[in-house]
Amino acid sequence: MDEAPIISVVDDDVSVRTATARLLTSLGFSAYAFGSAQEFLLSPRLHETSCLIADVEMPGMSGVELQEYLTAHGHSTPMIFITAFPEHGIRDRLLRAGAVDFLSKPFDEPRLLECVERALARRQDRPNDD
Repeated sequence: MDEAPIISVVDDDVSVRTATARLLTSLGFSAYAFGSAQEFLLSPRLHETSCLIADVEMPGMSGVELQEYLTAHGHSTPMIFITAFPEHGIRDRLLRAGAVDFLSKPFDEPRLLECVERALARRQDRPNDD
């Protein structure tokens, strides 16, 4: 039996990251929650994550900077961005840089699940270079 894909959630808002990780776990995924980009980057989940959900704006390293860092270091983990402050300029920039999607908080379960499924399909289409 295959193991459940690992989905990592990076958000400085404890209620959002906890609720998102619980939702993903209830849907059959292995979900891990991180309070910052740095916490995620220092974790063993960095190389195990099949899909990364990250807040756009966080103290320290933002979700945008996290995407840039991962790309610069050869990680092709599909990313879904979430934000309470949707801006079309940032959205367009992230999508051009390869993001799977850009969701406004609060987002609904079906939309998140659809994004995760697209991210996992994208992950399967890429070689494992992480």
